[in-house]
Amino acid sequence: MEQKKKTNKKFIVIISALVTVGLIYGGYKYFHSLSHEETDDAQVEANMNAIIPHVGGYVQEVLVEDNQKVKKGDTLFIIDNRDYKVQLEQARAQMAAAESQLNVAKASIGSYQANAAASRAQVTTASESIETAKIKLWRAENDFKRYENLYTSHSITEQQYEQALAAKQEAEKQLDILKSQQKASNSQSNAAASQTKISEKQVSVAEANLKSAEAQLNAAMLNMDYTVVTAPIDGQLSNVDLQAGQFVQPGQSLFYLVNTDKKWIVANFKETQLDKMQIGQKVGIEVDAYPGTEFEGVVSAFSPATGARFSLLPPDNATGNFVKTVQRLPVKIDFTNSNDSEKLQRLRSGMNVVVDVHLN
Repeated sequence: MEQKKKTNKKFIVIISALVTVGLIYGGYKYFHSLSHEETDDAQVEANMNAIIPHVGGYVQEVLVEDNQKVKKGDTLFIIDNRDYKVQLEQARAQMAAAESQLNVAKASIGSYQANAAASRAQVTTASESIETAKIKLWRAENDFKRYENLYTSHSITEQQYEQALAAKQEAEKQLDILKSQQKASNSQSNAAASQTKISEKQVSVAEANLKSAEAQLNAAMLNMDYTVVTAPIDGQLSNVDLQAGQFVQPGQSLFYLVNTDKKWIVANFKETQLDKMQIGQKVGIEVDAYPGTEFEGVVSAFSPATGARFSLLPPDNATGNFVKTVQRLPVKIDFTNSNDSEKLQRLRSGMNVVVDVHLN
């Protein structure tokens, strides 16, 4: 009977101790929650650049390995450029042909402009000659009239009369000839002016063709440069699933280059936890992969929408099957400069973390 009483006392002591510990832990959690918000739905994030070739072709050589660290500008792999060399030579030939056409068109303008100037000079000379011929004709007509009156009165011989008539007729023919020459010169001048305008249009067309050929040459040179694929940033490569002889297409994502210098945390907090959270609040960060090591961070941004809104099929609560669930909002947390850079380098994108936001 005495042994039973001793057992009951031990049981009461144990229960009392457990209740006391529970109350202490519960009190700590309660008071801790007044100035802290925690979540384990958080991961390390980093920029991941997809390596995508601009041009297609067969891979000639791969110069990197899996998980290799590279610098910006380092060559990752080379695409066979023989087809692009041919295209480059064709573009250069088209460029030379376009330049020749432009030079010929410009030379034609000079030739037609010279012809037009000569024709205009001939028109001017013909006009002056016509004026002189008109004066000669006027004198010849007046002389003929006088000789005609004298011949009628038998004051001069018939030979003198015929000479005056011949001089008048010769002056008339000379005027007609000069008018014909002036008309021909006008036609030549108009034709030369028309040809000049046509040549100017041909120059415009040749200049446009030259610009087009220059653009094609630049495109061919770019494609030639694109056959050498380089690293766009400093970072570390993922699994390089690529080998020589493999055919790649433009726009095809081959592997990734992860920026190891810049990392941050994306923590998905429940909407009920956001009431007192603000940008600039300090954050304690624990990484599952490195227990016992705490990093420091700061709240830098809140997502403009909940994570569900960015999903492929966002929920539509107007369909009649509404079930209220607590939504989560992504919150960006940046690491502060007080962290050990060597420890930060050990972090990898996608690692799980636990974050503790200090509200006060």
